[in-house]
Parts: sequence; C-alpha cells; structure tokens
Amino acid sequence: MKMNKYMQIALEEALKSGEDIPVGAVIVRDDQILARAHNTREKDNDITSHAEIIAIREVEKLLNNWRLDGCELYVTLEPCPMCGWAILQSRISKVYFGSYDTNYGAFYSKFDLRKLSNTKIQVYGGIMENECDTVLKNFFSKIR
Repeated sequence: MKMNKYMQIALEEALKSGEDIPVGAVIVRDDQILARAHNTREKDNDITSHAEIIAIREVEKLLNNWRLDGCELYVTLEPCPMCGWAILQSRISKVYFGSYDTNYGAFYSKFDLRKLSNTKIQVYGGIMENECDTVLKNFFSKIR
C-alpha cells in the first residue's frame, strides 16, 4: 500500500529528530519523493523548524515555485496550526498523517483550518497510527 510505504519513510525520518519531538515528513509527487525532513527546532534553535515546514521549503527550492499542486505530504503527527496553514497556502493536494494531536491538531483533533480557507485539500488521519504513536510515546517516556 502506497500510503504505508511513504509513512514508513516518514517514521524513519522522525527517528532522526534527536532531542526534538520525533516527527518526520515526506513530500511526494507522481510517486517520487521530493523531500524528507524531521523536526530540528532544538538543533536549529528555530521555532519554525518543524518537519513539514522544512520539507515544504526543500520542495519549493527544488521546483522553484511555492505552489506545490499535485504534491502529497506524509507526516507522522497531525500538523499544528503553523504547519497546517503553510500546507494550505502551499496548495499541497493531499495530507496523510499518523498520530492525532489532541493538543494542537489543525485538521481534525483540535480544530480544522480547512474551514477558514477556500481549499480542496484532502486530509487522511490515522495512517500507521499505532507505529507513529509508539515513536512519540517512547520519546516522551525517556524525557519525563
């Protein structure tokens, strides 16, 4: 299943997050990976260094265009409001996420940014949810 293939890659990215909350993201178009990223907020001392934002920036450079029509984002955690709005503005076509974020989730869990925008984006949650949840739970059990 294509979704699981790319989510597995996003999970591998999440494990590279070091001291950061382990979130990984992959952007795909036409079954080709254009970018992969993980959280580097602590490492970069940059609040915007979320996996989704980093991946979007990489694809913008690659395509020399901020419009990411036809791209799909796979991310291990439901995007926060900052990332969610960047995703909507970038015109990514589909988002697949693993874990639901009951504190900050911007597409289902806390609220839905799509209601504030004229968008046709498709969002699917719970992709490999157990695996994504486990990575997060392991991280938080180590730091608490």
